[in-house]
Amino acid sequence: MAERDGRPRQLPLDLPAYPALRREDFLAAPGNGAALALIDAFPEWPARVVCIVGPEGAGKSHLSAIFAERSGALTLNARALTREGVPDALATGALVLEDLEAGTFSEAALFHLLNLAREQQAYLLMTARTPPSTFSLATADLASRLRALPVFEIAPADDALLAAVLVKLFADRQLSVDEATVQYLLMRMQRTVAGAKRIVDALDTAALAARRPVTRALAAQVLKELGDDPSFPDVHGEED
Repeated sequence: MAERDGRPRQLPLDLPAYPALRREDFLAAPGNGAALALIDAFPEWPARVVCIVGPEGAGKSHLSAIFAERSGALTLNARALTREGVPDALATGALVLEDLEAGTFSEAALFHLLNLAREQQAYLLMTARTPPSTFSLATADLASRLRALPVFEIAPADDALLAAVLVKLFADRQLSVDEATVQYLLMRMQRTVAGAKRIVDALDTAALAARRPVTRALAAQVLKELGDDPSFPDVHGEED
């Protein structure tokens, strides 16, 4: 505890929130329907190697976690993939290769991975923010393979999904937040899933430090501190 104005003040601890990554926790929406259907259809896939593409925070890691639980897949960041490590990466017969981004991975390692996965009939789920077919690559055969991949895109979140994401993120942190506050945030925050995570993280820290619940007044304060605009018209008024 620290003291402020003679009163004890709780210091925020940097404790990680543990998101719920089960199938029943995934927030289904029209924009992610194709990617979710792919995971639900496992192992009846159109190909053994597929890619899910979408913006930051769109749910790619959540879907990957569901697939990994069902398939026994290992999970590896594309940056960490090496040619020598490919056999071990495919040891369970399934692999999640996350965050495939042009210029950040070994082309030789990825090409070897695709070849060995085909040879062993292994399942490979890759995730990326942009379609791998758009990557500028030095290895022509790898570029050809990536262009042929089935790609399942996740669209940017709409209002209904963003509201559901806010509720889920607060629940992951055991925070009780009323619907009016959720709607207040929805109209003022950065309108992306990443923006929702940013504001919930900040509100969690602020509420713990001030030892107060998450209200619209606290939301306005945090939005201002983050540089977002808390002054959007609010016909319901502002109470703490």
